[in-house]
Amino acid sequence: MTSTAYSSALIAVFLLCLAVGWYLSTRVLRYLLASSIMDIPNERSSHQAPTPRGGGWAVMLTVVPVFAVAGIVFGRPLETGAVLLGTLALMGVSWMDDRRELSPLLRLGVQALAVAFGLLALPSNQLVWQGWLPWGLDRAATAFLWLWFVNLYNFMDGIDGLAGSETILIGSGVALVSLVMGDFGLTGVAGAALAGAAAGFLTHNWRPARMFMGDVGSIPLGHILAFLLTSLAARGDWAAALILPAYYLTDATITLLRRLLRGEKIWKAHREHFYQKAAKGVGRHDRVVLTIVGYSLALVAAALAAGSFGAWTLVPGAVTVALLLVTLTRMSKA
Repeated sequence: MTSTAYSSALIAVFLLCLAVGWYLSTRVLRYLLASSIMDIPNERSSHQAPTPRGGGWAVMLTVVPVFAVAGIVFGRPLETGAVLLGTLALMGVSWMDDRRELSPLLRLGVQALAVAFGLLALPSNQLVWQGWLPWGLDRAATAFLWLWFVNLYNFMDGIDGLAGSETILIGSGVALVSLVMGDFGLTGVAGAALAGAAAGFLTHNWRPARMFMGDVGSIPLGHILAFLLTSLAARGDWAAALILPAYYLTDATITLLRRLLRGEKIWKAHREHFYQKAAKGVGRHDRVVLTIVGYSLALVAAALAAGSFGAWTLVPGAVTVALLLVTLTRMSKA
């Protein structure tokens, strides 16, 4: 397949998933309203009125079939099957958690099992950490970060439009990096599918959101994106794999460490992320999300440049994230 044909295929996948994601979002929203499956505001919420929760079904029902078909087309049915098995398990448990709160240990156990299956999808001869660690430690460190990414993707889904926008940016970034690096395969197609499905959902999640993604969307989305980013790193594009989710990683990790140091229960809902404080400060979710999107576009550009400049692109990536956090902090004091 030529680069022109592959880029056309990525655009077609994006547009198809956007249309399907939008249509399924309308159907899912009707179901959630009819079933009265609502997110009721509390003192830790960033929204004011009861809002349907579970819109992530639209995203996942769009992405999963495309991911499965792409695995067959590109000759990787066993690998995609392993990832999808974990994804489906996460969807089931997360949907139950959306309906009634489950034990954190149960959720973590299912997530760990899903990650274990996901690791089986990685070629055994590829080291994610590029030989800096022996094989066993390489997989252990990868599993830890994968599990953390699954959870942080859920933690960062706290204001209208943020998770959908970041999924578009990271998914598109993965697809573009794959195209630029000449990897005409599963990773790029899956990234385009995620971006398109998230764009379709975002039309119902932009401020003021008509429905929320819920754990049924954010948890499995984090799982699939972690697989795609890990795949980038394993084939040598590790700088791009770090840069694309850099804001999410930094905001969530700093917030988690702060809460740990204060002895708080880190699995409990809160409003202490940089983006949540900024939204409270300016009183508008969309202004905060657009600010994050603007800086994140610079991260996508840095990730694309990593193919030519390698690890040096980590510097502008780190500077971009630092400036974003400073900007969000200023917005929180507005």
